Parts: sequence; structure tokens; C-alpha cells
Amino acid sequence: MNDDHRKIVISRIIDYKQAGIPPNESIPPSPFQRWLFYLLLIPVAILMLVLGAFFFSIFLALFVIAAIGVGIRLWWLRRKLQKAAGQFQEETHPHHNVDIEDAEIIETKTNKSERK
Repeated sequence: MNDDHRKIVISRIIDYKQAGIPPNESIPPSPFQRWLFYLLLIPVAILMLVLGAFFFSIFLALFVIAAIGVGIRLWWLRRKLQKAAGQFQEETHPHHNVDIEDAEIIETKTNKSERK
């Protein structure tokens, strides 16, 4: 088996020398090899697109969950602050919501020049 591999390598080197191709340059691929490469590239590209969409959807779902969590936390803090502010107003102004039952008008002024 090793001998077969060596024979193939040696025959390729001889073919390269006969074709005038320097040993460090590669042979341009045949049209068949090029089409085969493109045909193999199509499923790989489709697979990459599907994997990209899959991971993007996971990232988007995590982002939405995090945004909802932050929104709920901010709503909760705002609610607590509003409750605290309401209690503070009741403590500083205890008679703010007092209903006046009886009121007596002591004096009224009218401007006689406007009645003419």
C-alpha cells in the first residue's frame, strides 16, 4: 500500500515536470472539479444559513426575555417610588384632602364702575 502511494506521488511529479509546471505552483483545477466544488459548496452554504438563523433566533429570544425582565424591574421600582411619594405627601400635608362642610362668606367686593 505504501508503494502504491509513492508511485502515485512520483508519477504526479514526473507529469508536473513534463507539463512545465514549477513544483511549488498548483495545477489549475479542471472544469469538472470546479463544478464539483460548487455543488458541494451549496449544501454547506445552506447549512451555514440554517445554523445562523437558528443561533440568531436563540439570541433574539434571550434578548427579548432580558428586555422583559428589565422592563418589569423598572415598572416595579417606579411603583414602589410612587407609593413612597404618596405616603410622604400624606405625612407632610395631613389636611390636604379635608372636606369643608360649612363656609361663611365674610366680605364681598364689587366694582361699581363695571356695572354701568
